[in-house]
Amino acid sequence: MNNKNIGIVYKSTGSWYNMRSMDGEFLNARIKGKLKIDEDISSTNPIAVGDKVEFEIENEEQGTAIIKNILPRENYIVRVSPHNKNQKHIVAANLDAALIMATIAEPRTSQGFIDRFLITAEAYHIPAIIVINKVDLLKPKHKEQFAEWKAMYEGAGYEVFPVVALEHDSIKALEERLKGITTLFSGHSGVGKSTLINQLIPGISLATHEVSGYSGKGQHTTTFAEMFDLPKGGRIIDTPGVKEFGLIDIEREELSHYFPEMRAVLQQCKFNNCLHTNEPGCAVKQAVNDGVITVDRYVSYMTIMDTIEKQW
Repeated sequence: MNNKNIGIVYKSTGSWYNMRSMDGEFLNARIKGKLKIDEDISSTNPIAVGDKVEFEIENEEQGTAIIKNILPRENYIVRVSPHNKNQKHIVAANLDAALIMATIAEPRTSQGFIDRFLITAEAYHIPAIIVINKVDLLKPKHKEQFAEWKAMYEGAGYEVFPVVALEHDSIKALEERLKGITTLFSGHSGVGKSTLINQLIPGISLATHEVSGYSGKGQHTTTFAEMFDLPKGGRIIDTPGVKEFGLIDIEREELSHYFPEMRAVLQQCKFNNCLHTNEPGCAVKQAVNDGVITVDRYVSYMTIMDTIEKQW
């Protein structure tokens, strides 16, 4: 295979894909005819940002190309399609990490939203990073909440980075963590994702919107997922602010496997099909009683469990 004809998809705008070839040239590419696609994935988008593709030049002067083939993905992450809740939408492919950006206040990110994102990352074997922004705005009650979240998520094995996206000094540790890897960025609108990306990539000037004082919610600023190169090496994939990260293809029996702190004690449950609700000899409930698993994460588990349809 000629490496010259391999590219990476940076942006999808529907029928056209913005792609970068291995020699650094940006091309507009489209699909012609039928692509051979992994049968295991039934999604609304055949090609995702981060995909490596084989192409041929269509028009050199106009910088257009035809995508002939998608190379095998190392991994990918999906969400429920924004247009059809029964279909999947591949958010991005070939990721080294998935970053969820949250705020304790202005606007408030719910723990349920964070946990659903973490479960999705766990299900697709992608290491997750939690960034908590606007820590300079925290009132005493919020500081208490922040301390609880930090202890809870670090206790579960996640990396937590408190930042003030407007201040470059506060993001240096995160900047170092992202160097040389491809990271998916996600979070509610208004949490400062675009502000953080503007700090990480000076001169990129992504549109940012203030949080509406009336609703306390941010305005959507991103329409399509898009990949950007980091100055010190690595890439970030910015995704549209999502209202809900709906879980897909996760069964009740496997949900606890995607909570790392629960996964650590599952083998000690009396029954191997334990759902950790009312069963006797449950190691997870014992770990909650012993303070090894936080009550908040267990409540989150039970709440999410209730939203998953029973498989009969």
